[in-house]
Amino acid sequence: MIGNPRKERLTAATPMSAELSPDLPLEIAHLLLIDVVGYSKLLVNDQVESLQQLNRIVRSTDCFRAAEAKDKLIRLPTGDGMALLFFESLEQPAHCALEIAQALQNHPEIQVRMGIHSGPINQVPDVNDRVNIAGAGINVAQRVLDCGDVGHILLSKHVADDLGEYRHWQPYLRDLGECEVKHGLRLHLVNLCKDGLGNPQVPEKLKRRKRWKETAPIRPVVSPRWALVAALLLSGCALAISFTIFLRHRAIRSETFGSFTGAIPDKSIAVLPFENLSDDKQNAYFADGVQDEILTNLAKVADLKVISRTSVMQYKNSAERNLRAVGKALGVAHILEGTVQRVGGRVRVSAQLIDARTDGHLWAERYDRDIADVFAIENELAEQIVAKLKSKLSPQEKAAIEEKPTADLAAYDLYTRAKILIERSVFNEPREASLREAVRLLEQTSSRDPSFALAYYELAHAHDQLYWQQYDHTSQRLALADAAIQTLRRLQPDSGEAHLALAKHLYWGYLDYDRARQELAAAERALPNDSDCLLLLGYIDRRQGRWEASLKEMEHARTLDPRNILILKQIGLTHRQLRRYSDVIAVFDRALQLDPNDVAARSYRARVDLEQHAYTKRLHMHVETFLAQNPKAPQQISIDLVDLALFERDPAMAERTLSGLSYRYGTESVAFPQAWCDGRLALLRGDSAAAKVAFTEARKQLERTVREQPNNAAALIALGLVDAALGQKKDAIREGRRAIELFPVSKDAIDGSLFMEYLAAIYATSGKADAAIDQLAATAKIPGSLNYGELRLDPIWDPLRRDPRFDKIVALLAPK
Repeated sequence: MIGNPRKERLTAATPMSAELSPDLPLEIAHLLLIDVVGYSKLLVNDQVESLQQLNRIVRSTDCFRAAEAKDKLIRLPTGDGMALLFFESLEQPAHCALEIAQALQNHPEIQVRMGIHSGPINQVPDVNDRVNIAGAGINVAQRVLDCGDVGHILLSKHVADDLGEYRHWQPYLRDLGECEVKHGLRLHLVNLCKDGLGNPQVPEKLKRRKRWKETAPIRPVVSPRWALVAALLLSGCALAISFTIFLRHRAIRSETFGSFTGAIPDKSIAVLPFENLSDDKQNAYFADGVQDEILTNLAKVADLKVISRTSVMQYKNSAERNLRAVGKALGVAHILEGTVQRVGGRVRVSAQLIDARTDGHLWAERYDRDIADVFAIENELAEQIVAKLKSKLSPQEKAAIEEKPTADLAAYDLYTRAKILIERSVFNEPREASLREAVRLLEQTSSRDPSFALAYYELAHAHDQLYWQQYDHTSQRLALADAAIQTLRRLQPDSGEAHLALAKHLYWGYLDYDRARQELAAAERALPNDSDCLLLLGYIDRRQGRWEASLKEMEHARTLDPRNILILKQIGLTHRQLRRYSDVIAVFDRALQLDPNDVAARSYRARVDLEQHAYTKRLHMHVETFLAQNPKAPQQISIDLVDLALFERDPAMAERTLSGLSYRYGTESVAFPQAWCDGRLALLRGDSAAAKVAFTEARKQLERTVREQPNNAAALIALGLVDAALGQKKDAIREGRRAIELFPVSKDAIDGSLFMEYLAAIYATSGKADAAIDQLAATAKIPGSLNYGELRLDPIWDPLRRDPRFDKIVALLAPK
């Protein structure tokens, strides 16, 4: 029992009868215990200040507020900390602990440790007739807490086992083994560390004390006999439910994804870039093609976990070939590396298979063949690897591996170059130029070999990206993607690539999420190691408002492509839509560890302070740092420059930096003409005449798009904003409402909420305060891009600033 705890709600403490009933009611609680390390050594004033600040942090967490709102939380002061008892989900204390750890990064003077357990408790009255807690659950939770050092978030084994049923927790749980605790009892502990939160070190108590061995006498932590019986009954029910869940999700728990302890599956491999030994360095693309084809062949084997190309290519030309470290970073037990040498009409391919856990060589082979036999070499090599790893190879997988992509090596070289350009366009500017060059190369490829199916897969993808990213958002571009997919389906009707290409096309080109999901189901069966399938499924879930499912799919994709910064950015943006800013910070911090120079990740990270607290300092620093390092490329941060000018009400830097340049502004879905920015910046200068000229030009461009594409909701909502700025109120409201009709939030959770926000801005600019307030209030209650900082700072909301109803909406989104 913890001394003098009490149950707090929104009201005062609840009196209870001092008379104990003979049979205390038993409940299962999910407990989070927190204490301040070194509390007794602090001065009294420091003790008080530390606890007050800790209380504020805990009360501000989403988990605390949500549980309290449902009256499903007990909070107990413990002298040097507190205990929180949740009753709905064992994930609640884990999420809450991570939120607290994130917030404490801004308060290094407060050093805490945390312990989590789930078990039976009783609510009993104390001497003051207030709620107190007794039972094995809280006793074990205290033992777990006592084992930790500063920063630790320790879990009891059975909590970790249950969390491990969810694959999004698995990478963050580290088994510490069993340790002796009070009275010679043993306790199995697990360490929770996620995105720099928690303490990854082994606790000092586990270092000092002898760990239990299998031969040691078993003295588990036990509950009183009556509690044990109840707990066993509950465990039996849980076991039956867990078995049902296991049957439904057995693929998720297969060894391909490892256990929650981070164990690396035996049948896992990364194919590192092969070294080009040819004198002609132009043959580097040829070496890349050899490695890519081997990787692609292995990835077709469902019994293997194969790391995606994006992650392994980061080791090209890398001095880091510490294979143990590489294996650990990629989560694989085996690594294939090799060399390629092409001389005239001959090719030599050397490969070696290495156990990344021991650095031991398992197998090596050298192939000296005619250049025309290179695909046969790749097929033989892949089948050798499958055999060495004792993986099952179905007849269909064997046939897929043995199928030649093309007989024309020049066509394959063009294809490889185009594929690399498409991959780079995801991360680097100039994206449009890279995509257009890829299209040119792929058209040459298909001209040389009209039966080269994979070339049409990449060609469709390039056309879809040019369309989706607003570089060429026309029906003609969609038709080009359609044609490439039709050819691919004619050549390989039921291939995984054919299904995946169509799924992408339906998603990006037609926003047909249900049909895209159907195609993905077929694609996944043929492409079991393709992270794009999982990532696209995450996109679809996100668009359809299945936010948690979306995050799970993206985390799953990351196990196959762990160094792909795009996946991390998408996870971060999903948390951003949910306004989980601590998670946004953690994810983008991890992304920047992978690539400190990624401009988008730096921008998103800097914007957290803006969106959560209305602070522009970090964004300003990001802009200044980028311009100092890249003075000739301000277009890459045009959105940051314009937004900073608007939010700080100072257009000088943006106008000076972007003067005479062509740049893009808007979201992924809604692209505004540059003239829209010119108009808004002119308004900041007080130059209404220049603003009208700019808005008129923006209207001309958007009106042309809407005339050609009357159901283009993104163009309609942008036109509505421009018309509102020009004072054409009726047209503006009609256009905004039409966009909402085309894309309600029920159809698209991302664009639907964005269009709701923009419609509120149209109402505000048009002087329709009541409609603007109603629209904003509805938008603030759902996930979306609307945030506290922009409401506080963006001049577009100035017409509402004296309305107390607007203040309430701002307060709703304010940091708590």
